[in-house]
Amino acid sequence: MSLKETITDAKGRWEQEELETVLKKHPERQEVFTTDSGLDVPRLSTPADRPDTYLESEGFPGQYPYLRGVQPTMYRGRLWTMRQYAGFGTADESNQRYRYLLEQGQTGLSVAFDLPTQMGYDSDHDLARGEVGRVGVAIDSLEDMERLFDRIPLDKVSVSMTINSTASVLLAMYVALARKRGFEPGKLAGTLQNDILKEYVARGTYIFPPEPSLRLVTDIISYCTDNLPKFNPISISGYHIREAGSTAVQEVAFTLADAICYVERAVAAGLDVDNFARRLSFFFASHNDFLEEIAKFRAARRVWAKLMKERFGAKHPKSCMLRFHTQTGGVTLTAQQEKNNIIRVTLQAMAAVLGGAQSLHTNSFDEALGLPTEEAVTIALRTQQIIGFESGVTRTVDPLGGSYYLEQLTDRIEEQVWEYLKSIDDMGGMLKAVESGYVKSEIVDSSYDHQLKVEDGSRVVVGVNRFQDEDSEVSRDEVFTLDPAGESQQVKRLTDLKNRRNGTRVNESLECLRTAARGDGNLVPPILEAVENLATIGEICGVLREEFGIYSGTGSV
Repeated sequence: MSLKETITDAKGRWEQEELETVLKKHPERQEVFTTDSGLDVPRLSTPADRPDTYLESEGFPGQYPYLRGVQPTMYRGRLWTMRQYAGFGTADESNQRYRYLLEQGQTGLSVAFDLPTQMGYDSDHDLARGEVGRVGVAIDSLEDMERLFDRIPLDKVSVSMTINSTASVLLAMYVALARKRGFEPGKLAGTLQNDILKEYVARGTYIFPPEPSLRLVTDIISYCTDNLPKFNPISISGYHIREAGSTAVQEVAFTLADAICYVERAVAAGLDVDNFARRLSFFFASHNDFLEEIAKFRAARRVWAKLMKERFGAKHPKSCMLRFHTQTGGVTLTAQQEKNNIIRVTLQAMAAVLGGAQSLHTNSFDEALGLPTEEAVTIALRTQQIIGFESGVTRTVDPLGGSYYLEQLTDRIEEQVWEYLKSIDDMGGMLKAVESGYVKSEIVDSSYDHQLKVEDGSRVVVGVNRFQDEDSEVSRDEVFTLDPAGESQQVKRLTDLKNRRNGTRVNESLECLRTAARGDGNLVPPILEAVENLATIGEICGVLREEFGIYSGTGSV
């Protein structure tokens, strides 16, 4: 039976016209693929192929509720974006790493920023001393952004930026760079993390109190909806929640609760849900429990689809699609027997692929020791390429669909996610749950339970609490180290910028931003004007600190 006949016969769950459209759009896609043993297998297995595994709730890939994937062809149509997270030292050093990764076959960029940039301080600030370029790249001004993306075609390469409190400033710099290069910013493709709620419970790089922070999030969503049609204005991030110690269920539940809050704020600001929801994206971790991770991704898609359709009344199919980036688990990496991390990352990456990720970062094996070396980064990228081009799992759509265990596990995860969401609704929503300490408490309890199991040996970590090898220590010569002169070079550049720019125009644009902050208009345009006048991230955030206050964790100060 052909694919078309199979699907048409299966209770009409996939309309014949839709299938014909897909096949017409992708004429190069064969209805069968041939395995290495010469076996012809359908590119999509359906309930009709194995009626004993039929589940009414499954549907088909590309169909609501998207349990089996958001695209009808999934990786048959195109592979996920291979997007390695990188950034360190100065913009020039990071630019070299980005161009190296693109030469090695990476298909998207992902920028890591240093702590001063994330916290809205210039590199010459006292609090930035010793942290400049340490855990990411230092970006103080538009000129740094120019150096960061030198000789990289931003109208052709998708760029993700892991930035939250200062997301509006980095977005403005990115738009300003596009303008300076002479092309329409609407061509920019990529993702801004811009997920402030998880900062209060899991990551800690917040600046302002929750209310003005949520205003900035909403302003960015509104601005991107109107001006950057290819750019995702937010990546609602379960990754950091999981890294802080949550379970897989909590990761999904708290991430979707954050997303509900953002959608509610955007709708309250007057945005039509079908105009912005299709550009929302998500970011999840992939850890070691292979099948649970796959089930987690499937459950997250189904819950989100139901939320958007039933709670928010979304009508456009793309508004109900949960599209997500995955990063393999940083906290699962071990300093002991660090080469074991290659196997861990491979399993985690495979789980993300079988779970239907749209974008993937694979951690480098030496990240428990320091910033990744070029060799380790290359192995991490090759891991994705081997899965994509050699493993065979991309030849067919949703190869694990119909698995008794997987579907049962997916259902159980979904049930518990709904229970968490109801509890959070009963508290008055996610903001109340965050401010009360409930979310952080749940994460801490799970983290503590995990650590106890590692220490008593009931949770095995190879090379740590079993199968230890005392002679496996890595030579410090093999660990990547930053150029110690980088910080002073960055401060010197910043001093030079401040001396030669037009100070009057900088001050005028900062005062315009102050006035806007006191009103209720969108803050992205005045931030963009300040950036184009070479105001620094520290100066812009300084104005916002004065107007919004600083959040201490227990309140604003």
